[in-house]
Amino acid sequence: MSLLAALDCPPAVVPPLDPGFRPAALANRALRVMAERAGAVPLRLALERSDGSVSLYETIILPPNHEAASLNLPYVERIVKFLLWQRGGCTLHVGGPPEIADHLRGVYAPDGARAFDYDFMSSVYERPFTVVSTSADRVPETRESSSPLGRHLDGCRVGFDLGASDRKSSAVIDGEPVFTIEVPWDPRSQSDPAYHYEGIMHSIKVAAEHMPRLDAVGGSAAGVYIANRVRVASLFRGVPRDVFDRRVAGMFIEIGRELGVPLEVVNDGEVTALAGSMSLEDNPVLGVAMGSSEAAGYVTSDGNITGWLNELAFAPVDYRDGAPADEWSGDIGCGVQYFSQQGAIRIAEAAGMRFDDGLGLPEKLEALQSRMRDGDATARGVYESIGACLGYAVAHYADFYDLKHVLVLGRVTTGVGGDIIVETAQRALHSDFPQLAAQVDLALPDEKARRVGQSIAAASLPAIGR
Repeated sequence: MSLLAALDCPPAVVPPLDPGFRPAALANRALRVMAERAGAVPLRLALERSDGSVSLYETIILPPNHEAASLNLPYVERIVKFLLWQRGGCTLHVGGPPEIADHLRGVYAPDGARAFDYDFMSSVYERPFTVVSTSADRVPETRESSSPLGRHLDGCRVGFDLGASDRKSSAVIDGEPVFTIEVPWDPRSQSDPAYHYEGIMHSIKVAAEHMPRLDAVGGSAAGVYIANRVRVASLFRGVPRDVFDRRVAGMFIEIGRELGVPLEVVNDGEVTALAGSMSLEDNPVLGVAMGSSEAAGYVTSDGNITGWLNELAFAPVDYRDGAPADEWSGDIGCGVQYFSQQGAIRIAEAAGMRFDDGLGLPEKLEALQSRMRDGDATARGVYESIGACLGYAVAHYADFYDLKHVLVLGRVTTGVGGDIIVETAQRALHSDFPQLAAQVDLALPDEKARRVGQSIAAASLPAIGR
């Protein structure tokens, strides 16, 4: 019996074109209520990273002798999956019944169901991912660190954003954009990193031509970047591993050296959150960008960023059996299949919407948006479905983040469809999580945020030495 079949908790606001969606937030809440009634057992999960930092997460599970205790295993596995992609880690300390750790050790293994996650975390933190079984009182305590990000607006700067279908760059002088360009490209299918290098340099130099000088460059891209080194990034999926290590890992360091100015590149989600924080002048902010994938970033209540991954594209939000699978990891029910161009087109095509042969995702999205402007009922249903899923995803995110502002942006939210997404998400929150709905501001960027935008936020990343 699946977790959802046992708990039977359908959403009050059903995605009209994706009615099988079963929110993780509702299932998790139902299991915790069941556990409380049965005499809950505490479970402490600590993810330790290679720098010694630790993220601690505490929850409750059913007693081992409970008739439904088998539900503990899928519940904890999905929690761990979320934590791995939200916070990252190479060692998982499991403080609770040993059978929980045994199950996770088998799932997150080189030959386990979550082999992709095992390999990814082992690569990012440069040591094999390990599950440690211990008692709740011996689990490591939280050791988090945070640091300021960007907000440097002085001088002549270029900000760039590297997406899967296009790359954007802007010239920014003392915080004001003076030029912006968007260039289509197809980086994920390219095996020669010269394609990436030349494309990035072109975007920077074209923008720089519109300023009297170049003082600094800041950029954002999907993936994990540590000290400007590329650890893992979907943009370079087509590059063989040995070539990646020689020519991609240090690419941005080489670009900065060639330009002769300070350069800093970070995960695109972090820049999304930074842009929101700069425009709102308030924190904390979770930024969710619905582009070619789902990008997310988080700015703490202190206005800083953490060392977390915040790769919510891989974080599960749908617990139904047979949920759509992510093409890269192979896992089901993850955010990328709902909050991205992939997700929008998946829902549209499943509802019978047809697109011209040969169109890529960006062109299909443009066609969807055109139909939305024309009042097409199916197109509206796509946006309502995304919105309903988003509302329940925000409730799920609230189990892992301190939420106050959730800023939703990206190409999928362009036009009237974005308003429908947010309105439906708010309705879902109010229906099933009214207390949370009163605490969280879920919104699209306002005009000020659009003026700040990704380009200014990215350009503000490096400090200019004086």
